[in-house]
Amino acid sequence: MTAIDPRTRLLLEAPIVPTVLRLAAPNVLVMIVQASVGLIETYFVGKLGGDALAAMALVFPIVMLMQMSSAGAIGGGIASSIARAVGARRREDADALVLHALLIALGFGLAFTLALLLGGRWLYTQMGGSGASLEAALVYSHWVFAGAVLVWLFNALSAVIRGTGNMAVPANVTVAGAVVLIPLSPLLIFGWGPLPGMGIAGGAVALLLYYLGGTLVLWLYLRSPRSLLKPKLIGVQLRRPLFRDILRIGLVGLIATVATNLSIGIATALAGQFGPDAIAGYGTAARLEYLLVPLAFGFGAPLLAMVGTCIGAGDRERAMKAAWVGAAITFAITETIGLTAAFFPLAWLTLFGTEPVMLEAGTQYLQVVGPLYGFFGLGQVLHFASQGAGRLFWPVLGNLARLLVAGLGGWLALHWGGNLMHVFAAQGAAFVVYGLVITATIAGGAWFGRVSWPRSTAALMRRIQPT
Repeated sequence: MTAIDPRTRLLLEAPIVPTVLRLAAPNVLVMIVQASVGLIETYFVGKLGGDALAAMALVFPIVMLMQMSSAGAIGGGIASSIARAVGARRREDADALVLHALLIALGFGLAFTLALLLGGRWLYTQMGGSGASLEAALVYSHWVFAGAVLVWLFNALSAVIRGTGNMAVPANVTVAGAVVLIPLSPLLIFGWGPLPGMGIAGGAVALLLYYLGGTLVLWLYLRSPRSLLKPKLIGVQLRRPLFRDILRIGLVGLIATVATNLSIGIATALAGQFGPDAIAGYGTAARLEYLLVPLAFGFGAPLLAMVGTCIGAGDRERAMKAAWVGAAITFAITETIGLTAAFFPLAWLTLFGTEPVMLEAGTQYLQVVGPLYGFFGLGQVLHFASQGAGRLFWPVLGNLARLLVAGLGGWLALHWGGNLMHVFAAQGAAFVVYGLVITATIAGGAWFGRVSWPRSTAALMRRIQPT
């Protein structure tokens, strides 16, 4: 039988709270840096004017859909499969899963390229884009999605490494890439000396160069003696069960990811009824919401690895306790961010623009929805933990419930004569529904069979109390 790697033993035996914090620290750093990459790009693009900022607001939900699909949904399926194979000491399967993961990523990357190159104009028009902002959105979109395969390969390789419990390598690669991207983005957007500026397209090109370099570095690591896995591209027999093991989790997670981004896309379209500045205001404010996704993923990725490894090894109790530790920490952090944004909205919004209508719309969103960010973070981190458990029915149902409340509620608000404030109230209510559905069902035993509700508060606390 294969000996247990020290990193795997850490996931199976070390004290839960310090282990979660230790694994999450570099991962939170990498996710914040990765999210900051998009914010930095938006900051520089905002210098090109209001139309460019509105263009970014139109494209950003689709870019984040790709990011979340590749890193969180399909990437979660990859990491879960690797973690469970390592936990069960099926090392040969774990090695073979790498090639299967890369082929899946390649297919999805090409699909995103075709869909957005052919259907981008229709999509952004439906989201409220028109005139100069629509044309700028198409320029940025065509550049970004022409290189969608690079984004998918980068996130697939990161997921493979995180599935082994190694959070440091993806973190280091991302931070190093961001250090390069910070000067590269304005250089390509505005130009310097003999190098002409590319405008909004320059931000997209800089982003793709970042993913290209990161992909190469991650692959070199996996081929090095330091890697737990020993993947090969040649001589590996492709096996349907390995594809199915990744996709049965990844595709279900993809439904949840689409629902998350569709909620924001619908809100963008509803805001579009109040003009381009309202789109820019909502889009800029909602970027803080998107910052919560990588923050939750910072805790969710190590939870995924720990839950998957523990379940692979047959230790259900430890898997559950790890999930509640991560959930409590993530709720506290995301709720603090939301309350801060609600009290000081202009500190965030004025980083990207000063148009009065934009600031008014963004302020309304942050003051209404910000205090409920904790529920969003709670649902997100438990979704990732559920990927590790290989049980995503209830998290997906929670996402669909969120989509229904946000989309239908926002539409009804305007249909009945409401304003942007009412649209945002529907978004906030959707967060609460999302977080509570996932939390309640996991506490009821959804990972291990039928949901059965605890008969008393004491029984519930026994289920969720970490040790």
